[in-house]
Amino acid sequence: MTAEVIAIPRAALHDQVAHRLRQMLVENRIAPGAKLNERELAEVLQVSRTPLREAIKMLAAEGLVELVPNRGAIAVSLTEADVLNTFEVMAGLEALSGALAAERITDDELAEIKAMHFEMMAAYTRKDLSSYYRLNAKIHSAINAAARNPVLSSTYNQVNARLQALRFRSNQDGEKWKRAMEEHDRMIEALSARDPHAMRDVLVMHLNNKRDVVVDQLRRGVNTQVASAAGAGE
Repeated sequence: MTAEVIAIPRAALHDQVAHRLRQMLVENRIAPGAKLNERELAEVLQVSRTPLREAIKMLAAEGLVELVPNRGAIAVSLTEADVLNTFEVMAGLEALSGALAAERITDDELAEIKAMHFEMMAAYTRKDLSSYYRLNAKIHSAINAAARNPVLSSTYNQVNARLQALRFRSNQDGEKWKRAMEEHDRMIEALSARDPHAMRDVLVMHLNNKRDVVVDQLRRGVNTQVASAAGAGE
């Protein structure tokens, strides 16, 4: 578990710590099943244990860590059944989110998503997985926001939190990363055309392809890291 030393502002300190821990979990700097060492993390993040513990509670509520009696906080490790069930729900949420967004998105929102898409294309070209994933997540969140359904957004965020690390690692295969980028091109086309059916179809396909990659990785025991991700896109 490594991370560069960073100074965190005192304002909303536990939120800042939670953000940093979330990134470490997503990018596999804290491996699934690993215990979160409070002393080590407090030193790395240069904070006391009080905001750190508050941040860990936030991540537990999101489903990224488990609070185990007599063991402390453990990074969640999903079984194959967990993955299949969660992706099944997530595909439905993404499909509804995309269809509603295609009907309700404003010109300004579409322009912002297109701008992020071009940035993401540049990150893909550089093979900068950390920046790519950060922009990818922002695009999916922006599509969800454009759906204008707060109940959907709340449910989406809760379920998606469990899959972030797996979605990040699913792009470590070059051919599958290329396919994911092409699917994002099709999302932009569907949004631009205000076509809810096309948007629904591409998002379901996108999530199902992610699911298949993740399940294959789990079955093969793949738990790799991309070396450049550790320092990129901070």
